[in-house]
Amino acid sequence: MNRRLFATALFAVALSGCSPSGPSYRSIDVTGAEYGRGFTLTDHTGQQRTLADYKGKLVTLFFGFTHCPDVCPTSLSTMKQALELLGPDATKVQVLFITVDPERDTAELLAGYVPKFDPSFVGLRGDAAATAATAKEYKIFYQKVAGSTEGQYTMDHSAGTYVHDAQGRLRLFIRHGETAANIAQDLKTLLAAS
Repeated sequence: MNRRLFATALFAVALSGCSPSGPSYRSIDVTGAEYGRGFTLTDHTGQQRTLADYKGKLVTLFFGFTHCPDVCPTSLSTMKQALELLGPDATKVQVLFITVDPERDTAELLAGYVPKFDPSFVGLRGDAAATAATAKEYKIFYQKVAGSTEGQYTMDHSAGTYVHDAQGRLRLFIRHGETAANIAQDLKTLLAAS
């Protein structure tokens, strides 16, 4: 009987070695990814910004554009709700919105759009080359799509949010449509692990 108990205990220990270690997230864990290492862009106040400027905070990055009719405002609104659920820990998170439409999205336009979701949110932009380089670094697809009348256009783009930890390492990819509660839980877990 003792052998059977010993064998069962040994089997349980062996199985525990097969389970993933570390925290579990509702979002996609991209820890160790060889992309998403940073950016150099200008914020909506005209100041040059890099990922290192936000060291010590979790950083969420969403790529979009101010003329977006649904995905972008929904994503920013959901992130606002997630921060409200975090309570005082919300001050440990920096939400960044990177435009994929620098042709239209001037600093002034970003300043009038992004902080309306929350005063702490920051809009970032670059010229066409910096936008392309940043999108490539984060594996973001975007392209201009002609509208029904001349001069009108919209932008197709990847929809999802990246999260860097407080040390600046890329950790999570939040799928578009994720709930504020799940995002808040993932951010709490990541804050606890930082």
